[in-house]
Amino acid sequence: GLLVDREATSRENRRLARRLREARLRQTAAVVEDTDFRVPRGLDRTLFLTLASCQWIRDRQHLVIVGPTGIGKSWIACALGHKACREGFSVLYKRASRLLADLAQARGEGRLPRLLSAIERTRLLIIDDWGPEPLTAEQRRDLLEIVDDRYDTGSLLITSQLPVDR
Repeated sequence: GLLVDREATSRENRRLARRLREARLRQTAAVVEDTDFRVPRGLDRTLFLTLASCQWIRDRQHLVIVGPTGIGKSWIACALGHKACREGFSVLYKRASRLLADLAQARGEGRLPRLLSAIERTRLLIIDDWGPEPLTAEQRRDLLEIVDDRYDTGSLLITSQLPVDR
């Protein structure tokens, strides 16, 4: 029995390590258990702990984290991504500028459909630092494809410095 338990634990640890490696989280040390609610950043403890349960990912809902520079949006996104990996979900973290560059490069190399398909299969897509620069028509079209593909298949977490109404 102990041997079977050890093998099961070992396999689960390898799966978790693979999910975390493939997620490419920018802040690998960010975990929800280390969240400091004493810092005045407007983070509601109850809401954050509800989000940390990952039910919003199971329900294929989306999340937008908005706030000024330095308040910890990226850290919170990475912590939620880490928790999602621990819950068994596939996660992909991309800064908005790098995602747009990857899409443009894939378009030029003729592998855009394959890249979009890989992004679609990911259960949680984290797009960090959305909106500092205006988008071209091609970039808007690509992002519309990504958001449209996520409908009823996965969740999207976006962080931005811009208020939602902008």
